[in-house]
Amino acid sequence: MLEELRIRDLGVITDATLPLGPGLSVVTGETGAGKTMVVTAVGLLLGARSDAGAVRSGAKSAAAEATVRLDAGHPAVARAREAGAEVEEFDGGAELLLARSVGADGRSRAYLGGRAAPVGVLGEIGETLVVVHGQSEQIRLKSPVAQRGALDKFAGESLAATLGSYQELHAHWKSSQAELDELRSAARERLREAESLEVALAEIDAVDPQPGEDESLKAEAVKLANVEELRIAATTAHQALIAEDFGDGNDATALVDAAKRTLEHVAEHDEELGSAAARLAEVGFLLNDIATELASYQAALDTEGPERLAEIEDRRAALAKLVRKYAPSIDEVLEWAEQARKRFLELQDDSTRIEALDAEVTRAEAELTKQAAAISKLRKKAAKDLSARVSAELKALAMADATLVINVESGGQPGPYGADEIAFLLQPHSGAPARPLGKGASGGELSRVMLAIEVVLAAVDPVPTFVFDEVDAGVGGRAAVEIGRRLAMLARHVQVLVVTHLPQVAAFADQHIRVTKTSVRGADGATATGFTSSDVQLLDEGERVRELARMLAGQEDSESAQAHAQELLDDAKLLPQQA
Repeated sequence: MLEELRIRDLGVITDATLPLGPGLSVVTGETGAGKTMVVTAVGLLLGARSDAGAVRSGAKSAAAEATVRLDAGHPAVARAREAGAEVEEFDGGAELLLARSVGADGRSRAYLGGRAAPVGVLGEIGETLVVVHGQSEQIRLKSPVAQRGALDKFAGESLAATLGSYQELHAHWKSSQAELDELRSAARERLREAESLEVALAEIDAVDPQPGEDESLKAEAVKLANVEELRIAATTAHQALIAEDFGDGNDATALVDAAKRTLEHVAEHDEELGSAAARLAEVGFLLNDIATELASYQAALDTEGPERLAEIEDRRAALAKLVRKYAPSIDEVLEWAEQARKRFLELQDDSTRIEALDAEVTRAEAELTKQAAAISKLRKKAAKDLSARVSAELKALAMADATLVINVESGGQPGPYGADEIAFLLQPHSGAPARPLGKGASGGELSRVMLAIEVVLAAVDPVPTFVFDEVDAGVGGRAAVEIGRRLAMLARHVQVLVVTHLPQVAAFADQHIRVTKTSVRGADGATATGFTSSDVQLLDEGERVRELARMLAGQEDSESAQAHAQELLDDAKLLPQQA
C-alpha cells in the first residue's frame, strides 16, 4: 500500500506530504484548493504523460514521490530489482520508493528505488500497485484483455482448472500446427536438400575415407618421395654396425664384442670391470637388434617403389576433394557425413511425419473446440452473476436504471484463453443501447460504475491501492451515503484513496486529509499577482467534525452543523457493518 505521498510545486501545491494508511483515506478541501493534484501526482507515479503546465507558476520543476510497502513476494518487488532499484526489506515485507519530476520545460525524469529508471518501467510497476478511477482513459478494465482477466478471476477455481488444461492443449496444438505448416510449405526445399545430401553421401561412401587417413598417407608419401636418401642412410648405418665388407674388427658390433672379451679376461680381479663387461654385452645385443631392424627397413624400401607412391597420391587427391567440399579434415568430413545421414533419414520420413501431424492437429482441434465450449459456458454463467451483482450495486449508487452488460461471444478462433470475445458494456437505462465502458457516461458516472465493479471484484482481483476521483459527482443524500459505504466495503480488502466534496462520503474515512488554499499577499494587503498555494493536513477527530461541518453548511463553527457532522461520523461507523 501507499504509506506516504509527497508533492512539490505541482499545481497550487507548494510542498505537501500525505500520510496514508490502510483502509479508506479521503481528501477534501474547497474548490480550487488543489485536491485533484493528488490524483495528478499519483498518475505521474504510474507513468502518465507529463504536462509542463502542471508545474507551479514560478517553479523550475514539480515532483511527486511515494513510499510503497509491499509483501516481499509481490511482482513489483522483483520487477524493481530487475530494473536495478534498491528495495529495503523488513519482516517479510519490502519498501519501495517511486518518484517522478517534471520540469517547466516539459522534460520528465523517473526514479525507482532511488535510481533513475525509464518512465515505462515506472508505469509497469505502477499498474500492479495502484488503480486510478476518474477520467475514461484511466479505466483499469477498459481493454478486452483486462475484462477477460477480471471475469475469469471472478469465475473462480472451476474455470481456472478448465482453462489451465485448455492452455496446455492449445500450446501443443500450436506447436504441432507450426511444424505441419513448415513441413508442407518447405516440401520442395526439403526435397532439394534430401537430393543434395544423397549425392554428397554417395560421393563420400564411394571414397570410403578412414579416420586419420589423410595424415597417415601424407607421412607415407613423404617417406617414398625420399626413398633413395633413406636407403643410403639405412645401408650406411647397417654397415657401420655389421660391416661384412669392411673386414673383422672395423664395425661397431665387432669393436664392442672385442672390448667385452678383453674385460671379461680380467673381470675376476675387479668387480667394476666385470660390471662394465656386462654392460658392453647389453650394448652388443642392442646393436644387433638395431642392425636387424635396419636390414628389414632396407628390404621393405626395396619392395616400395614409384607404383606405391603414385597410388598414394591418387588416394590423397580423392581425399583432398572431399576436404575441399565438406570439411577441413577427413575426421571432420566423417563427422559431417554422420550428421548428414541423420538429416537425410529425417527428410526421408517427411511424408510419414506429415500424416501423423495432420491427424494430431485434427484431434487437438476437436478437443480444443470441446474445451473452449466448456470455458464459454463457465464464463457466461460467471458473466450473468457478475452483471447482476454489479447492477445491484449501481442501483444503490444513484444509477437505478443502469445495468452492466457482459457479452461473451463464443465460436471464434481458438486462442490461448479460449474462443470468446468478452466486452463489458454499460446500459444507462432500459431500452438504451449498451455501450463500451468509458463511452456515453460522465466522469462521475463512470467512477461509480468502476466503484461498483471493484467492490464486487475486490475479493478475487485485488490491487493494493485504488484512487477514486469524481466518484460522487452529481449525487447527494442517500446515494452519497451508499457511495461512502461501498468505498468502506472496498477498503476492507485494499487501500482506498478518494478525492471527494461530499461529507457523507468523507464520514466513512479511516484517515481524513484536508487541502487548504492560501493566498499570498503583499505588504499593502493586496493579493500579489494572484499567487496561491495549498497546504495538506491530516485531521484528528475534532478537526474532522469541523471539516465535515464546513462541507455540510459552509460554517465549520456552527454548532448545528457540527452536530450533524458528528451524526454522520457515528452513522458511518455502523453502516459498513450492514453490508
